[in-house]
Amino acid sequence: MFERTPAIESFWRAFAEANGVDGDDYAITSFGDTPAMQDELAALVLAGTKRATAGLLRDVETGAEAMAVVGDYVVALDGGGEPALIWQTTGVEVKPLNEVTARFAWDEGEGDRTRDDWLRGHVSYFTRQAAREGWTFDERIETVFERFRVVWPAHASDQ
Repeated sequence: MFERTPAIESFWRAFAEANGVDGDDYAITSFGDTPAMQDELAALVLAGTKRATAGLLRDVETGAEAMAVVGDYVVALDGGGEPALIWQTTGVEVKPLNEVTARFAWDEGEGDRTRDDWLRGHVSYFTRQAAREGWTFDERIETVFERFRVVWPAHASDQ
């Protein structure tokens, strides 16, 4: 889980005030496991290429991640830990990783956007996570498939 920094809170307030959103009910996340990957994937979202993401249900169950809920807001950070964008969740499905669809792989916008490339990349990513955290990876691991729409690009807060 991420801490709410003054920069994140300011970013959220700018969005909330501009859009008439009450409260401060939002999650914070970043993509990937390196700053370079975080920057690359945030850029894909800002470019309109990436409109989906996937995470492990086990990370929700251990408290490492919040469960995606349709309608919720998420502040996504760049590789420097600064807010890059806010999305609103539009769809959530939990199923085994290896049951990813070609459509979801395309919507996630990474690599060549095929199912095979998506699965290869995510198996590699989650295998690295398993090695770091000391658990055994299996391609049937329950996965949270989340779709979203961007509601606040970073550049919009500069206007």
